[in-house]
Amino acid sequence: MKRLAIILMVFGAASALVGCGGSGSSSTTATSSGLKFRAFVSNPLQPVSIGGGTPVINIVDVSKDVLSPATINLAGSGLAVPGMMALSPNRQITVVLDNSNNRLVSVSNSSEAPLAGSGGNALSPISLPGFAESMLVWIDSATAYIAIPSAAVLGGSPGLVDRVSLGTSAISAQIPIPAAHFVVENHSGNVILALSDTTGAVTVISPSLVGTNGQATTTVECGSGVTDCFDHPVWAVFSADDSTAYIFECGAECNGTSAAITVLDMTTSPPTVGTRIPVDAATYGILNGSTLYVAGTPKTGANTCTGTSTAATSCGRLDVVDTTALKVTSSAVITDGYHNRMQLGANGQLFVGSHNCTNINIAGGEVRGCLSIFSTTNSKVVIPPEIGDVTGIAPIATRNVVYVCQGGALHIFDTTTDQLQATQVNIIGQAMDVKLVDATP
Repeated sequence: MKRLAIILMVFGAASALVGCGGSGSSSTTATSSGLKFRAFVSNPLQPVSIGGGTPVINIVDVSKDVLSPATINLAGSGLAVPGMMALSPNRQITVVLDNSNNRLVSVSNSSEAPLAGSGGNALSPISLPGFAESMLVWIDSATAYIAIPSAAVLGGSPGLVDRVSLGTSAISAQIPIPAAHFVVENHSGNVILALSDTTGAVTVISPSLVGTNGQATTTVECGSGVTDCFDHPVWAVFSADDSTAYIFECGAECNGTSAAITVLDMTTSPPTVGTRIPVDAATYGILNGSTLYVAGTPKTGANTCTGTSTAATSCGRLDVVDTTALKVTSSAVITDGYHNRMQLGANGQLFVGSHNCTNINIAGGEVRGCLSIFSTTNSKVVIPPEIGDVTGIAPIATRNVVYVCQGGALHIFDTTTDQLQATQVNIIGQAMDVKLVDATP
């Protein structure tokens, strides 16, 4: 009911929602953009009339930062509020999730239209058995895996990972994993980790065994004499050779005890739990070489912004972990909230986004929201004067710019200045997520 109320409020305000920027577009309906270097922006509120909006994917020419008049109309696909997107490894398909009605639609990037079946008609949306906020497209670029923690399981505890066939728009297998909330794939695609934060479990899925008589799942055991080794696991990253997984334990931020990164040896069967590295907080991060960047918001009951000039009393932390020495080497203060977006842009600029942060908007004074920019070269942090949740980040290859969806608008940042560049793209409606579709111009 709460999500429905929010959706209705957003639709009611559609005619007033305008993204910031200088390059705008009206609601025209060109059939194809004809662009070779594109970004897709999910938008549930492209205006069609006063007081109403239609769900679309806007298309941006990222070589020039210009909005195409062509859009991908999703209204006929059964999506009301297109949000999070996932790109297939071969960049031919974009999967779009709608959490207002728990539906999934696949889009053909070449035709810029919902994926069609063998008969030429658009495939029906996939109805999921519950709310989801984590999905991936597997290495075959034809299969998706979606974690659904509340999905009912006959005779068992709630929680499924659904395997979806994108080409037929059908759920091809359901993998019962209690409270499965997040899914992360290794580079070779032979392992998917399902993370159950509320039960403190990490489960290994073997995709090649799903749907066969083989054992497709293995729960990671803590080890001899250890009864609880994962304190609310919510994310994971793999080393370049897939020999190691780093499990992000949310700890106190997720009503647990302590945050940490736990090292998992993936060369053994089952994987072996190794060193537990204490960190300030851990909900999301990326690995760059041997350096692991870990973001989160500590829960201490005290002013976590002490020593900074902000009016906020709650701040997050970005810990830098040396995965060779297995220790935190430095830490930086960033904005608070639940961090679940991070991308490394040009010039070593790390963009870190969260939602439900402390927004500061003082007339003539401090303005800050849920975005932090960390320099990996000098460890300085810039908090841009933009408010709102960060829902999408996409560095643009070969350019010194990063696209960010924040507060319903699309912002384009210059990584040489950490500021908004002069040319902006005006998304009329609500910019929810952004993906760079084409790898190169």
